[in-house]
Amino acid sequence: MTQRITIDPVTRIEGHLRVDVEVDDGQVSKAWSSGQMYRGVENILIGRDPRDAWAITQRICGVCTTVHAICSVRAVENALDLEIPLNAQYIRNLIILAHAVHDHIVHFYHLSALDWVDVVNALKADPDKASALAESLSTWSGNSRHEFRKVKDRISGFVATGQLGIFTNGYWGHPAMKLPPEVNLIAVAHYLQALEVQRHANKIVSILGSKTPHIQNVAVGGVANPIATDSQAVLTMERLMAVREWIGKLEDFVKNVYLVDVGVIGAFYPEWTTYGRGIVDYLASPDIPLDTKGTRFALPGGYVANGDLGQYTPIGSFADAGFRDGVSEAIKHSWYTYKGGENASLHPYEGETTPHYTDFQDDGKYSWMKSPTYYDKPMQVGPLARVMTMLAAGHEPTTRYATETLNRVSSIAGIEVGLDAMHSTIGRHAARAISCAVQVDELAKQWDLLIANMASGDKSTFNAPTFPRGEQRGFGFHEAPRGILSHWVVIDNGKIKNYQCVVPTTWNAAPRDNKERPGAYEASLVGNPVADPDQPLEVLRTVHSFDPCLACAVHVLDTEHNQVVQVKAA
Repeated sequence: MTQRITIDPVTRIEGHLRVDVEVDDGQVSKAWSSGQMYRGVENILIGRDPRDAWAITQRICGVCTTVHAICSVRAVENALDLEIPLNAQYIRNLIILAHAVHDHIVHFYHLSALDWVDVVNALKADPDKASALAESLSTWSGNSRHEFRKVKDRISGFVATGQLGIFTNGYWGHPAMKLPPEVNLIAVAHYLQALEVQRHANKIVSILGSKTPHIQNVAVGGVANPIATDSQAVLTMERLMAVREWIGKLEDFVKNVYLVDVGVIGAFYPEWTTYGRGIVDYLASPDIPLDTKGTRFALPGGYVANGDLGQYTPIGSFADAGFRDGVSEAIKHSWYTYKGGENASLHPYEGETTPHYTDFQDDGKYSWMKSPTYYDKPMQVGPLARVMTMLAAGHEPTTRYATETLNRVSSIAGIEVGLDAMHSTIGRHAARAISCAVQVDELAKQWDLLIANMASGDKSTFNAPTFPRGEQRGFGFHEAPRGILSHWVVIDNGKIKNYQCVVPTTWNAAPRDNKERPGAYEASLVGNPVADPDQPLEVLRTVHSFDPCLACAVHVLDTEHNQVVQVKAA
């Protein structure tokens, strides 16, 4: 018997996502991923000054703000063949890395952990045993018996009132929940501690980016941060020393809590290394540029074919022709039209954003997401793609943390867990933790590079752009927390003629393309178990492992021209 399950909206994500699955004999046999909101920012940009695009595009999302700002200025700089000063690169890199570390911590603990952790079951835990277990795995100062007793009392207070607060509506007692009470208690404690720790990363972005969300310091040509050692009005050593302190606190949590917790979850759910595989063609961009032209990077990127690290094609620079020529977007199952017809697939420079809404059609149009391909193949992007490409490139820190994580899972589970286990739902979480450890290390290195360059006497942060007559085309990419992000701009006589954003969730949440091939979400859901159709926890586990950000695909459209929302100033 085939049963249809619709989850609308999927919660604990950014934006509005609908997921439909057909279940046969307790397993998903077919899936549909539908972005339920329309992004029209490309049309808003037409005719505007390219120097303003970064400020507008980062309003695509209230979470992914920094990544769009960075990607936009890179696109315009690429069109102008404009170099930026080293200090500007380092400051941008610090912002990028701090934002990424923040995003990873929040994703695991506050958006995904509740798929694996039974909060109410933690009431059965012995805090002393929980502390002994946690202290055997790491040196984190928050693993004391006192801390776990306090957290258990807090949960008891929630339950006694009948109000679970932030933990309301979880699938507590679900048959797919397997963690022992002590591990559940540890996880809840770390969930609450992560709320405090993530603030350190946000403070770094706020200091260097002038505010967060929606940083204010970037500009086409560099950053707007004046550097001086003797003025409190600009970026001073006092502020930079505060940034270094926060980096140390983030490093402690990432290495002694986040990496460990992901390993523990993986060890107690080893079967989830066999679910959620889906697409194993991986695409990630290099990032953290180390020169003024974007030809050398601290973190490599490229394309891995069919999950085989031996089939790796690197992306070499911000001007990489291979990447530039490989991207295309189809709309056969998307609520758009192309002048070339429903089966057309357009390169972003020629991209069109013409909405054409229909009802949800299983075999027709059913999503506001387009269907990107790379050299005519759907891709999986995100932390797993990032780790696979960096492993293929021989990146030593990634190799070290990946080996450490797999060894920890093997040791706790008592079974051998190899690299192939990464191609899975739980593997995406492991890859994100590995990425976070790599990035927090790189955060400290970029701080050192900025300080050393300032000490050399270099205070430059900006090169003024000039816009020639005629047409220029440019693209910018950035390896955002959720995967490769690219912006594409066509400039004509100093004004934007066309603009397209190809975002990570567009790659992963795409509907079937013009050759009927599923996107990454849809492919990864096939074969997932579903123990209780009324509580499809397993579907959420796999979808959440990608960290959907549908806000990067939004702007509200009401075809009946009704008022959608009204905001009034007090």
